[in-house]
Amino acid sequence: MSPIPTDPRSQLLKGAGIMAFAMLILPCMDAIAKYLATFQAMSPGQVSFYRFFFQLVLTLPLLLSVSGAHAFKAKRPWINIFRGVLHAAATFLFFAAVKYMPLADVFAIYFVEPFMLTAMSALFLGEKVGWRRWTAIAVGFGGALIVIQPSFEIFGIKALLPVACAFLFALYLFLNRAIGEADPPLTMQTLAGLGGTIFMALVLLGGSSAGVPDFAISLPQSWMVLGLIVVLGALSGYGHLLVVQAFRLAPVSVLAPFQYFEIISATVLGFLLFGEFPSASKWLGVIIIVASGLFIIWRAHRQQQNAAAH
Repeated sequence: MSPIPTDPRSQLLKGAGIMAFAMLILPCMDAIAKYLATFQAMSPGQVSFYRFFFQLVLTLPLLLSVSGAHAFKAKRPWINIFRGVLHAAATFLFFAAVKYMPLADVFAIYFVEPFMLTAMSALFLGEKVGWRRWTAIAVGFGGALIVIQPSFEIFGIKALLPVACAFLFALYLFLNRAIGEADPPLTMQTLAGLGGTIFMALVLLGGSSAGVPDFAISLPQSWMVLGLIVVLGALSGYGHLLVVQAFRLAPVSVLAPFQYFEIISATVLGFLLFGEFPSASKWLGVIIIVASGLFIIWRAHRQQQNAAAH
């Protein structure tokens, strides 16, 4: 990791730039997953396994060079491994969703995750959430329903896959908050990657044995497919390391709004690669979701400022 700049303004700008770049490239990972499922007949379960396996293989040398053997020494190893299991399950649901649905739709529905995380933090960690943010959460879910409703008519119960994904990922982030900074980020990511790889291997074997199509086991059929899988793992591992670096340089209140760049990137990729483009009603839902999310971020930042002033 590069040293943190001493100039606060330079630090904020660098953190914001890294976060924006990460949010623009991470949807490429999901576009690759959709391509592999759509045009290479590779099951979402298999793609999810490759994602975690190659993420671990490609990032482990960096993690070991930075932390050495301490990369695997954690105060709370089992919680970190369980975080990996949650992340892997959420990833599988997301990859299954993009197999059946347009990229932009999946991302739009998935962004109910900040609402779920805010609610979990209020209910279980005692974080103060006033009526304004509760209202924004309700409005945000309403926006998600606007996106889900036409998708549900076309895709049926599969339209709810991004909601289930959002719940599991919110639970994953909730654990991050709950355990705090007991372990270094690199250690947490290493153990989570290990947990995700083992979990997806077991689920893939079990689902394939049961004859579930979305867990069918397959090997890459060409060097191009193998290359895409390696890129998938690299984007996942190093993309999330960029996010970690961004949060070292700038506070959450500055970086959180950049997560919505993913919707822009996903819309562009969906249009260019798969000929998908959201309808007017879905754009309305996206606008409501983003506006509600930004309001929640703003209110949380405002409360922090008020608390600091007193």
